[in-house]
Amino acid sequence: MNQNQPARREFLGRVGQGMLVAAVGPALAQALGVSTAHAENVMVTKTLNFGKLEPLVAAMQETSLDQLQRLLVGKLSSGEANLAQLIQAGALANARSFGGEDYIGFHTLMALKPAYVMAQQLPKDRRALAVLKVLYRNTAQIHKMGGRATEKLKTVDSAEISPGKTPAELLRKAVHDQDWQTAERIFAAIAKGGPEAAWNDLLHTVEDGADVHRIVLAHRSWDTLDLVGMEHAETMLRQSLRYCLKAEEGTGKRQNGMRVLLPKLLDQHKLLELPAGKRLAEDTWVNEMSQTIFNSTPDQAAEAVAGALGEGMSPDSIAEAISLATNQLVLRDAGRTDKQVRPGKPVGSVHGDSIGVHASDSANAWRHIAKASEPRHRVACLILAGYQAARDRGNRGGEFLEWKPRPYDEQLTGLDKKSPQQLLRNLDGAVRDQDQAQACALMHAYGAGPGANKARPALDVLLRHATSEDGALHAEKYYLTTTTDFADTRPAFQWRHLVGLARVTASEYGTRGAGYTEACELLKIEV
Repeated sequence: MNQNQPARREFLGRVGQGMLVAAVGPALAQALGVSTAHAENVMVTKTLNFGKLEPLVAAMQETSLDQLQRLLVGKLSSGEANLAQLIQAGALANARSFGGEDYIGFHTLMALKPAYVMAQQLPKDRRALAVLKVLYRNTAQIHKMGGRATEKLKTVDSAEISPGKTPAELLRKAVHDQDWQTAERIFAAIAKGGPEAAWNDLLHTVEDGADVHRIVLAHRSWDTLDLVGMEHAETMLRQSLRYCLKAEEGTGKRQNGMRVLLPKLLDQHKLLELPAGKRLAEDTWVNEMSQTIFNSTPDQAAEAVAGALGEGMSPDSIAEAISLATNQLVLRDAGRTDKQVRPGKPVGSVHGDSIGVHASDSANAWRHIAKASEPRHRVACLILAGYQAARDRGNRGGEFLEWKPRPYDEQLTGLDKKSPQQLLRNLDGAVRDQDQAQACALMHAYGAGPGANKARPALDVLLRHATSEDGALHAEKYYLTTTTDFADTRPAFQWRHLVGLARVTASEYGTRGAGYTEACELLKIEV
């Protein structure tokens, strides 16, 4: 029995008869296992208010773009707010405005925590730049979508759920039925049991799909709570719930195969009965497992992961292999073709929503969701991560099985004779020249060279560009994905992740992030 069960039983035991019937009607309420008592209660919706944070949250939504940077820099300079508080207010403004429904909106939400992490790694005088760039994007999109008048999240009355089906089951069914009001009221009731209950019950619904935005939004909504505050867990996680509701309108029905496969594998390998595996894999096993996932069909990859879990392999070792498989998509990608070109994404580019970046972000999110969740989700998330990694490889075309990973041998010739300092100077030059191939070769050569604790100087080269460039909404996310994957991967393979980051950084160079130049001017630092 997991440690959350006593608290959950106490929560279910103290809730009374249901108000949910007011929203869904007696017949559906009874079918859901919700009492029909107190039918006279109705759902009341009002503007969300964040108490003492409300003035700063409202400023993020209401301040004109020509005044926003000056306002935020002023608050930092006066000590009225710090970077963490700006992220907190920006995240709540984003949630209230978009509710997980706007493409640019939820990408911006997913960039806020990574921007804060990046800020901590920058020189002190430049730390604000990473955060200000994303907050500028946040407010710009809020204005574009209608400002305060079009806020998506309002207050919601909770349903009082009677014993019977579990809250997670009721929530999942409401999402499958595309019953937005019922789903939000059930989730509000679940959230009364605490953030962990809300998170773990929501994951049953999140695991019904395997697209990048569904997974990364869930992960970042939870992961950002260390800055936003656990008291705002319901607000943050509602974004993920609403994304799932909207996804059910279009893609949900196409996920039915996966929804059948996951419980089958959990049962076949008795994964809900077994303790977490502790067998640490050798390098050879990790490399072979990554190749299996990369070369498999989605069903085969899911089976391979489930089998490894059933054999007692360490979840961390399996997660390493999955992230290495998705990293291959970055290293092998031939780049965008003429038909795939978009503004800021030229022929040959691999930044933004490329399949490699998307797949790597997804695998990273599944990996960290698994670590932050109950035992059932720990195994389910890894199975789904393997499934999605294999599906991503074949889902958007390309000859990934034939294409070779960078760097190519001919690009490495002579680099072993250069000093680490020369390699880093040349890496910076390759990024500025948008020479993806050379950037990969230089990072590989630097990582293969002598010396310990050498990752930080290489990351500093890439961090400055990830901060200044637009990145087509993905620069911050992918920077955090690759740096955490690097830290979580054994020395034999970890530099592959930074080679991928070097390539994507070179690809995205040349399109300055909106608001960045103005922020530099206000902070009186070099652009």
